[in-house]
Amino acid sequence: MSFAGAKGLDGVCITDHDTMAVRQVFREGVQDNGLCVIFGLEYATDEGDFLLFGPFEEIRSGLSAAELLRYVEAAGGVAVAAHPCRRTRSTRENLIREHLCRIVESINGRNSHPENKQAASWCKRYNVSQVCGSDAHTLSELGMAVTRFHEPVHNRSDLIRLLKNGSFTAERNEAAAVTEP
Repeated sequence: MSFAGAKGLDGVCITDHDTMAVRQVFREGVQDNGLCVIFGLEYATDEGDFLLFGPFEEIRSGLSAAELLRYVEAAGGVAVAAHPCRRTRSTRENLIREHLCRIVESINGRNSHPENKQAASWCKRYNVSQVCGSDAHTLSELGMAVTRFHEPVHNRSDLIRLLKNGSFTAERNEAAAVTEP
């Protein structure tokens, strides 16, 4: 986690596929070095992948995107359409158009420029919020794309509240290259 702080990040969200097992290795919340670590999970459906943050540690598998998004909303959580326009594992546009998911990852550090451009166009067309994420699978990928919050984030509840009220700005690190899938 010290590497994230060295890159100038105030916080990181760890969203492994279908698990929050990372909580057995790291402590969630503000660390001794001031870095805020938030746990979520990335949930795959046939209609797209979603980054989920809420008062839950696991969600049963096999839900459709609509079922998942309704569950997260009812539980008081928040969902973000992850890499929505990626050639593979893309999000069905109707989920954004119908506002079942109101936050889109408009810049993903592992997406191509055209994929990110299409995701950003969805945000404008359907008037949904946009976040950026590095989708880091290695330390060197941390901070390629960031979401800057207008208020401090100390825990998962803060993150959910700020995502829901739109108190953030999506920013791309222009020094980082976008990879071609």
